[in-house]
Amino acid sequence: MSIDRMVLAFAGFMVLISLTLGIWVHPYWFALTAFVGLNMFQAAFTRFCPLAIFLKKLGVAPGKAFD
Repeated sequence: MSIDRMVLAFAGFMVLISLTLGIWVHPYWFALTAFVGLNMFQAAFTRFCPLAIFLKKLGVAPGKAFD
């Protein structure tokens, strides 16, 4: 699995977890959903993603988005 797919999977997982926590625990968890969305938006333009940098240091094969 490439870095690109791992970043997308992690972001999707975080959105689903934060939505679940926002519904069942406290609405403040929706802030995590907003943070993940904003991070994905800025990464689309700047190509800066902390998770991608971390995964690259671990030796995960890069994809086309985070060369």
